[in-house]
Amino acid sequence: QVQLVESGGGLVQPGGSLRLSCAASGSTFRDYWMYWVRQAPGKGLERVSRISPLGGKISYADFVKGRFTVSRDNAKNTMYLQMNSLKSEDTAVYYCARDSEYRSRGQGTQVTVSS
Repeated sequence: QVQLVESGGGLVQPGGSLRLSCAASGSTFRDYWMYWVRQAPGKGLERVSRISPLGGKISYADFVKGRFTVSRDNAKNTMYLQMNSLKSEDTAVYYCARDSEYRSRGQGTQVTVSS
């Protein structure tokens, strides 16, 4: 059973940056597409980004294009999300998952963008 652990969240001012990490246990990390999703207060899960097993295919939600960058290091079983030019509307709990229904997501990491 793969376990995913998100980290790197925190409180940041508008315009600031954060780098999230998603550490996966198990040896099959490199076989899977990986996803970043988020859930803002009172809202449902929404996909932020996804990355193919070898990192050659990447997609972003329109609301983060040009600001967020996803990457992965299969040797470290870790995926990253570099978030720049953060806005108040980016405030949410951020999760990583390895399935398109996000059932495998971890406990999440809180990102709060506020002055």
